[in-house]
Amino acid sequence: MLRRLYDWTMGKAAGPFAEYWLALFAFVEASFFPIPPHPVLGLMCLARPERAIRYAIITTLASVAGGLLGYAIGHFAFAMVGEKLLDALHLTASFPYAACKLRGEAGFIAIIAKGATPIPFKLITITAGFIGMPIAKFLLASVISRSISFMIVGVLFRLFGAPIKAWIDKYLAVAVAGFIVLVVAGFVAAAMLSGHKGAKSDECTGVTMESLASVK
Repeated sequence: MLRRLYDWTMGKAAGPFAEYWLALFAFVEASFFPIPPHPVLGLMCLARPERAIRYAIITTLASVAGGLLGYAIGHFAFAMVGEKLLDALHLTASFPYAACKLRGEAGFIAIIAKGATPIPFKLITITAGFIGMPIAKFLLASVISRSISFMIVGVLFRLFGAPIKAWIDKYLAVAVAGFIVLVVAGFVAAAMLSGHKGAKSDECTGVTMESLASVK
């Protein structure tokens, strides 16, 4: 069944509406959808390696646009929508620490650094809106962060598309298992923010929702 699903997805990835689906996945993932667009991007790059860079650019721009929706949710509708989203995604405990970090002087760097980690981007976008990070600063950091995350995929598939496809064709189950591990790792990493485990305490350790609300 896994093989049939893979073959079906590969066919769709080369279809006429593939880019629209890719953009949609990237957009919703940045604000509320739990699954990252990397699998769709990867499959499309496998199907058309010569378009890998184009697909990576589409994913980056759509994700940044979706980030604006996440920002709006955090800024204008946190109590009504944002809190429920974070709770549904099991990110509530991570939110106070993330908000404290983004509010600090290193907030811009923190968003950029997210591009090299599996931490869910929606946590960053909703949090940035909640704390009122300047929109231009948020946009610039998001473009850099999302470019790091997606352009690397595009470049690798553009350069090594055929060998990568051959490996996945042979070891599909291993590739799927690896992706699942990365998704789980992202939410685990986000959960660890709440306790700031494995690192020295800093000014954001122990921050609560109540203390955030008092300075919002």
